[in-house]
Amino acid sequence: MLLYNDIYKAEYFHEFRNHLSFTVGYKNWTQRAAGSLHFNQEDYNDPAADIDYVRTAELSAFVRWAPNEQFYQGKTFRTAISYKDPIITFRYINGVKGLGGGQYQYHNLTASFFKRFYLSPIGYTDITLSGGKLIGQVPFPLLEIHRANQTYAYYFQSYNMMNFLEFVSDSYGSLYLDHWFNGFFFNKIPLFKKLKWREVASLRLLYGSLSAKNDPAQTDGLFAFPVTAEGTPITYSLGSKPYIEAGVGVVNILKFLRLDLVKRFTYLDHPEISEWAVLASVKFDF
Repeated sequence: MLLYNDIYKAEYFHEFRNHLSFTVGYKNWTQRAAGSLHFNQEDYNDPAADIDYVRTAELSAFVRWAPNEQFYQGKTFRTAISYKDPIITFRYINGVKGLGGGQYQYHNLTASFFKRFYLSPIGYTDITLSGGKLIGQVPFPLLEIHRANQTYAYYFQSYNMMNFLEFVSDSYGSLYLDHWFNGFFFNKIPLFKKLKWREVASLRLLYGSLSAKNDPAQTDGLFAFPVTAEGTPITYSLGSKPYIEAGVGVVNILKFLRLDLVKRFTYLDHPEISEWAVLASVKFDF
């Protein structure tokens, strides 16, 4: 499933000395489906019914507050090095129909809260709470398509056991939790203490819903959700139970490698999903 994007945008960013910053912008976005992904309102696998593109014009405002934030900064990048205080963000997007060829009118609000909790002597916990609400009627490419991962790499800001395009929502709330033990267990084992390996545990939890006006099974005129060539559904809305996955991992292997064993706990009846996976990532720790 492929998606081609043409994006034109203009933004203005301003940061105050107290680490309150804001960005305002305009974005014109055209999406075209390719491969086995289709935009149509009838038979999903009938190319004759395909719609050429989806175009939106968005006015946006983004606010970020990170009190007492410290970071290492280069000419074109910055890396945070202090997490004593929370980081709070809020984004508002107004899709304007008729502006720059925009085809849909909608409002999209998202917010997030990040905080690191130090729990000596057992390490520290990073918690990210986020949520969003879309107001308006839109096709599925404009819904919240929850970030999935089907590679062999571990992605920190993704649901690593979720298939691409598996879940969409117009209202959602999520929890990302990572606890770093900093050798609390391994340092008690002589060999592991010399290796300087570190333990980590993670949890990903997602609640979401899809209103009837954005569900093609309940409202005519919307794009059909993706299905396989045999007609098996690929895309779903979340029900009353959340999506949950959790894992344990080892970091600092050879100073750069991280390995995680991750398990998916809910929606195990969906086709072609994996319940368990061993995933790797690279980060240099000294």
